[in-house]
Amino acid sequence: MTKQLFLLLTLLAVSHTYAQKINYVVSFPNIVHHEANISIAASGIPAGKAVFRMSRSSPGRYATHEFGKNVYDVKAFDQGGNPVTINRIDGDVYEVPKQNGFVRVDYTLYAAYADGTYSGIDPASVHLNMPATFMWIKGFDKAPITVTFNIPTDKKWTIATQLKPTGNPIEFTAPGLQYFMDCPTKIGSLTWKEWNIKNPNGNDYTFRLALEADATDTVAGTFATKVKRITQEAQAVFGEVPAYDYGTYTFIASINPYVEGDGMEHRNSTMISIPYAFNGDNSLLGVFAHEFFHCWNVERIRPKTLEPFNFEKSNMSNELWCAEGFTQYYGQLLLCRAGLRPLGEILASFSNLINTKENTPGAKRYSPVEMSRHAVFVDAGVAVDRTNYPNMFSSYYPYGGAIAMALDLQLRTRFQLTLDDYMTALWKRFGKTEIAYTVTGLEEVLADVTHDKAFASDFFARFVTGHESFNYEPLLEKAGLTLKKQYAGKAWLGQVSFTEGTTTISSNTIIGSPLYNAGLDNDDVIVQIDGHLVARPADINELLNTHKPGDVINITYKHRTESKTVPLTLGENPTYTLTTYEQAGLSVTKEMMDFRNNWLGTKIK
Repeated sequence: MTKQLFLLLTLLAVSHTYAQKINYVVSFPNIVHHEANISIAASGIPAGKAVFRMSRSSPGRYATHEFGKNVYDVKAFDQGGNPVTINRIDGDVYEVPKQNGFVRVDYTLYAAYADGTYSGIDPASVHLNMPATFMWIKGFDKAPITVTFNIPTDKKWTIATQLKPTGNPIEFTAPGLQYFMDCPTKIGSLTWKEWNIKNPNGNDYTFRLALEADATDTVAGTFATKVKRITQEAQAVFGEVPAYDYGTYTFIASINPYVEGDGMEHRNSTMISIPYAFNGDNSLLGVFAHEFFHCWNVERIRPKTLEPFNFEKSNMSNELWCAEGFTQYYGQLLLCRAGLRPLGEILASFSNLINTKENTPGAKRYSPVEMSRHAVFVDAGVAVDRTNYPNMFSSYYPYGGAIAMALDLQLRTRFQLTLDDYMTALWKRFGKTEIAYTVTGLEEVLADVTHDKAFASDFFARFVTGHESFNYEPLLEKAGLTLKKQYAGKAWLGQVSFTEGTTTISSNTIIGSPLYNAGLDNDDVIVQIDGHLVARPADINELLNTHKPGDVINITYKHRTESKTVPLTLGENPTYTLTTYEQAGLSVTKEMMDFRNNWLGTKIK
């Protein structure tokens, strides 16, 4: 092939690619019954077969979701509006066997579950997660997208989205499929609040709170001020906010009784839904802190296992202990630094992290990497059969958060560094460059930050790819905090749930617990303890109060129709609680208070 011919073919291919366009039009003629009419028109595509489909996964989620179940009345048309053949070749896949470079597919969407994963269409507002809403054409991920929302004429609604605005207030664009699918959209009677944050390089970014709530302007403004404080504390961790596309970050927040509880991070926005009446209380802020931290950690400091995101299947990742778990830790830490969460509450959150790491079977048996991989089943996944998750899974959120806290304390104690320093280094290497990372890359950055390759290798081997116990107690003492057993000396059967008002076990018994070791499990009914009849959980607790850990008792239970009596050795509840030296009546030194304030105090200068 001659050079001239190659250049000509290249130019033709490029011009053909740029000619490809995807246009969506969304209308709501049957909004009272939660339906939308959606049209997708593809132009400039090669003639022949065209395949359209609904997604089975969504950014920020890792399990599969059958969004195609809510799509029906699918029809196809040519450029002249004439019907063309379209075949359903799978549950959520449709094929137009023949088209001449343009095809339009119309369908009806039913949506009645407003949260971060699904969509909700209602006369009061429209709540759209893009993968749950929009069919897409396979093979044209790079084609530019335009979407028009035909708002009902009787509504004075505004639109909150991270899609690029145009001169038309109901029309938006996206550079391609990956960006489009990462742009949740809220349409309704929204209260808007704005503020700006400047980076050290002088670039200024706009932050918006688009709030769907029953709130006065004053209460909404006060709440926005609190969210602003969170954004400032997060900026202080990394030294800068990301260079948001189109210069804007949007908190899309529905806080009202008509949504489902969720928070979902996106590149330049977050979709938050809290099913409570809005009162502006600080208790609402945790999800804001968590999801905002994600605009660094996971949206830009991004695992290679999630790149590119696959909308057709589950997305297994090795690194959610960092992407989600470190974010879990910082979500709580930012609230404390911002003065929006009292010390007692932050210590309760930290106690939960430690108990997950030290007292749950999943974390005692499996590494954070292994637990991350299990997200394809547990991350809002749906199962009708029973699982053994209580004995083989620990959430990578608190598990990873416990690893983050352990690393933070070690960095502060051993190297006079902080986890902020590590996160900033990750940001510079992987975030600003948008180079996807691996577990090995995370270890390499830790070695660079500490200048101690042996420490980084040991930490990852023991606590990231391994699952060793971590000794938090001496490190927490440096902050004047004491870690102790919450129920020391009290007899314990194990962590167990009962069917309300009965002694029927309604949960898996936990491996290593007294009930598990004695052979009891789900659906067994405890009848007697040491010859005493029991009918309610309160009866069991009364009898346990007469014993101590290590006592051997007889327990009679019914398994289906069979009655059994077995010996059971009582244990001690291993749950930890974290308190201040002051609460424990111990003396606090200046060094301890300095350590505590440097860790938990504000970083805004």
